[in-house]
Amino acid sequence: MTAQLDASPLMPANPAPDGVTPVSHTASDAQTRAPAAASPVGVFDSGLGGLSVLRAVRAQLPGESLIYVADSAYAPYGERDDDFIADRTLAIGEWLVAQGAKVLVVACNTATAQSIALVRERLPIPLVGVEPGVKPAASQSITRVAGVLATQVTLRSARFQDLLERYAGDCRFLCQPGHGLVQAIERCDVGSPELRKLLESYLQPMLDAGADTLVLGCTHYPFLDATIREIVGDRLTLIDTSVAVARQLERVLDQNGLRASGGADAAPLPRFCFTGDGAHLQQVASTLLQIEAPVERVNIPSRRTATLVAHVA
Repeated sequence: MTAQLDASPLMPANPAPDGVTPVSHTASDAQTRAPAAASPVGVFDSGLGGLSVLRAVRAQLPGESLIYVADSAYAPYGERDDDFIADRTLAIGEWLVAQGAKVLVVACNTATAQSIALVRERLPIPLVGVEPGVKPAASQSITRVAGVLATQVTLRSARFQDLLERYAGDCRFLCQPGHGLVQAIERCDVGSPELRKLLESYLQPMLDAGADTLVLGCTHYPFLDATIREIVGDRLTLIDTSVAVARQLERVLDQNGLRASGGADAAPLPRFCFTGDGAHLQQVASTLLQIEAPVERVNIPSRRTATLVAHVA
């Protein structure tokens, strides 16, 4: 991942950590809304993958209140067209602003790739987005061959191609769409024989080609870490940038005077919201994050989903 995208006149002078996309807004935007430090941080993904980012944020910033939105009614985004993804990302961002969010973390590689520029223009709060870790993979690979697992939408995006052009250098990247992986994780399947067989079909060609590094190019995929390691052992170094995203969020909060003043004991449990089936959200939060919290269903309409509803009716 990289962080030199979407620069604006208010971009911080110091570069952001690899794996994040810092986005700043004009002074007039900030003055219009001026959220308080006690306000929550909004974290958004098409489904459950962004929980890997939420996990890192809670570890890095235990005093922050969090609202997590899973757009489960329309997941996975990797099978949607670009306009649909941008439409949903903007609608959910606006909804989170209405809920009082002070910063938005777009914890979805596909949504970042397709819509971060549009959302930057429309929302009055800072954004942090995620992108596949091409730069750190290229710097770490010894064999100069690296694999990338990501959604088809992410791999075909101009942003991803730009990352390759800028940072791949002499490193050869083997790009594999992770068809079926998001759906498996959404079912809370992170280690079944069927999933393992699917992962093997994606990873073995990379190993055969000499890859020594694997970019997890979707925020869902860190939940497959244990199964991937069972398959590849120590032959692949895994690049998961959720910790870098949490550190960049910390930096953005501090630069904007938005860091919560209370300690970890003062922060409530995350508020979990979903637009479709919430059973899996609660199960994953409990099983993988050890968080026992209620989930609430929310209705977040948008231009494209209104069209879908009208078509069905």
